[in-house]
Amino acid sequence: MVVEASAIGDLALRTWVASVLAATVTPVVLLSVRHTGSGTERSNLNFYAELAAEQDPAKSFPAPTELPQVSSRPANPLAGWIARGTVDNIAFASSFTAINPAMRKQWSGLTSNNIVRAQHWRHDDGARPTLCVIHGFMGSSYLANGRFFSLPWYYRSGYDVLMYTLPFHGRRAEKFSPFSGFGYFAGGLGGFAEAMAQAVHDFRSIIDYLRHTGVDRIALTGISLGGYTSALVASVDDRLEAVIPNCPLVTPAKMFDEWFPANKLIRLGLRLSDISRDELAAGLSYHCPLNYQPLLPKNRRLIITGLGDRMAPPEHAVMLWKHWDRCALHWFPGSHVLHVSQLDYLRRMSNFLHDVMF
Repeated sequence: MVVEASAIGDLALRTWVASVLAATVTPVVLLSVRHTGSGTERSNLNFYAELAAEQDPAKSFPAPTELPQVSSRPANPLAGWIARGTVDNIAFASSFTAINPAMRKQWSGLTSNNIVRAQHWRHDDGARPTLCVIHGFMGSSYLANGRFFSLPWYYRSGYDVLMYTLPFHGRRAEKFSPFSGFGYFAGGLGGFAEAMAQAVHDFRSIIDYLRHTGVDRIALTGISLGGYTSALVASVDDRLEAVIPNCPLVTPAKMFDEWFPANKLIRLGLRLSDISRDELAAGLSYHCPLNYQPLLPKNRRLIITGLGDRMAPPEHAVMLWKHWDRCALHWFPGSHVLHVSQLDYLRRMSNFLHDVMF
């Protein structure tokens, strides 16, 4: 009963999110098809499909080549009160260059998005093992994520904590964006691919920064789109001690089929652009964690997901679990946003992390 009730809530939320996406992205899609020609989106997809076919994460996601020049300022007093410690908002210029040459001019003009942002909870006695958190789509609030993930408890348990802002979210949203995260899909399928590439690149710069400041153990968790990103990072960078995707999306093509009414828009766009379902799946596999092998040992991978999740349905987690050699998997009797019995998986996360972080 709990699972089914929570699933109903997820379906309502999914329909609302999909409706917002459809309403805001439709003009962009139609304008793109009309003015750039139907071949542009298709050629972009083919570019990413060719990269994906090589299954080489080093080539698909080149590592940053320079240490970020980070600026830091104290966060608002509320953040410090919640953490009961030192909290800074950090920022630096992204060194990301669009992977697809056809997207580079567009990407270089994204002024807000190209400033990487994060909130860093740190202890004053030096670098500590650090738990990094990546939020979900449209969910970039540091305050909300800090409470949802019980980060004050982790902080008081001895961890430093860093909450990373995904591209196009929060203060990285471009001017006139109707909501946080709009830019992820406003640039079409090619823009989505580059947003994911930048999400990975900029987080690797965060790792560079943390290690430069003396942090030698870094764990990563994320929810929904953040879970998708964290699973991908675990296939690209071997400097993580542990990774814990939470309610992760795994196959965007499947999501595009299920999220009504946005799925109608996707089908229209594919039809207008003369893109087949196979071409779509091949292009999207560029940033799919199932396309790459994880770099972390099996005993340092844990997947958490809800039986009633209808935004990232359980089969997504199962596909990742199988790909990850049936690593540790925790089910909870809730949905994407209603995490029933959350305390159970927080305890399991704590035990899982403590073995490798301290």
